[in-house]
Amino acid sequence: MQAGLGHLRLSPKTFWAMTPRELAAALGLTARAANAPSREAFDALCQAFPDR
Repeated sequence: MQAGLGHLRLSPKTFWAMTPRELAAALGLTARAANAPSREAFDALCQAFPDR
């Protein structure tokens, strides 16, 4: 909320109407910038730590 309302100075109506993806784009965040694993790394993690 601080980023949307304070940093971006969005109105509350606009802020609450945004999707998380739209907010991330407005803040300049991407999957890579947020250190999201690649598909290959994610698949390797799934193999190493399967859900039981």
